[in-house]
Amino acid sequence: MKLYILEDEIRIMQHILQIVQRFAYLQVVGHAGEVTKAAEEIPLLKPDIILADIRLKDGDSFRLFNEIGIEDFQVIFLTAYDQYAIQALNLGAFGYLLKPIDETALGEVLDRCYQHREQEYFDRQQLEIARNHYLTQGIGGIKRIALKSLEYIEIVDTEDIMYCQSDKGYTTFYLKDSREILVSKGLKEYEAMLIPLGFLRCHQSYLINFQYVKKYYREGFLQMQNNEKIPVSNRKREELLKHLQNIS
Repeated sequence: MKLYILEDEIRIMQHILQIVQRFAYLQVVGHAGEVTKAAEEIPLLKPDIILADIRLKDGDSFRLFNEIGIEDFQVIFLTAYDQYAIQALNLGAFGYLLKPIDETALGEVLDRCYQHREQEYFDRQQLEIARNHYLTQGIGGIKRIALKSLEYIEIVDTEDIMYCQSDKGYTTFYLKDSREILVSKGLKEYEAMLIPLGFLRCHQSYLINFQYVKKYYREGFLQMQNNEKIPVSNRKREELLKHLQNIS
């Protein structure tokens, strides 16, 4: 796993480097003491994990991650001030450690990151196996899906779903007739079912139906037939382009 470190105190940076070198699964791909440098390097180096101080000399890393997003990597925040904890967790941080950095605590959160990434990799493999299986079977497969809202259960043709958006454990299904159905389950519940049917998880929060894609902009977003713009995460762009090239 690729690790990037954002820390402007040399002594702490050296201490972190000494700790992370003991983990065989980690490769330090870069480090910086300035937010501006990190903003340039992180999209290019594509780390899996970022250890980031919150307050740096040229700004704070909260603003950086609000701009570039954190869906493509896991962030572990480092700070001497515990008042930032709630803000860090609301941003989606995987971990939060107070300075001085405790070696055991850092090791434990890095291990959790590694296990989480390994599970994600396994899940992607299983989805690809399922997709290939359905395609080789000439998928007649699943054509309808039951969506359970608070008020009713609606049976929907999968081809009528334009895209799905998740938010805090809920998923909204956007249909081609402009209706929206909110269900109290996350995207993961539907991903394995819908990906073999021509859907793609283009972003942590979005699952899109390829038949309703109108345009792809190289800045990193899709325009759907209803003109809604859907973000594409850096990790998904290569997979997306492969799908687009296979459209006939």
